[in-house]
Amino acid sequence: MEGRAADSNRIQGLSELISAQSEGRRPPVEQWNPPYCGNIGLAIRGDGTWHHQHSPIQRAALVKLFASVLRRDPDGRHYLVTPVEMFDVAVEDAPFLAVEMQVDGTGREQKLTFRTNVDDIICCGPDHPIWFVEEPGSGGLKPYIRVRGRLDALVSRAVYYDLVELAQPSESDPELLHLWSGGERYSLVSE
Repeated sequence: MEGRAADSNRIQGLSELISAQSEGRRPPVEQWNPPYCGNIGLAIRGDGTWHHQHSPIQRAALVKLFASVLRRDPDGRHYLVTPVEMFDVAVEDAPFLAVEMQVDGTGREQKLTFRTNVDDIICCGPDHPIWFVEEPGSGGLKPYIRVRGRLDALVSRAVYYDLVELAQPSESDPELLHLWSGGERYSLVSE
């Protein structure tokens, strides 16, 4: 039974995704400075679906292609960027969703690896921190993780429940919960 539980905590195809990600180089969108070309009706809803002129984009390959050239500038705006043009993308919450999590190790040695809805693989740690924001109205916490550049993923509700189960009380304040990943400690409090 223990082996089964461990297997269910594995990201499906993680090895293949990591291999594919390491072979394919990401476009250097942070280095490109093309002219701004306006708004063509691209939007990313809070549930992670991409829309063009209010219609959902159904082709996963096209969404992944767009996601690979997405950039968030210091002003907080999101853009689809190529070497020759840049278009607005309206983002309702975060551009990505963390939909799966794999846990390796325990305590301070624990490593949390996430997969996004566009198959980015992120190992939570100093370069990919996780943080919590108070949800307006409910007072609950919404977890986010840095994916790349200034782009973040909202952690899906199911994965958030898994995070809460992993949380441990702080030695200094038993009311404060935290979790470890990549040698870093993350508190389950609003930032």
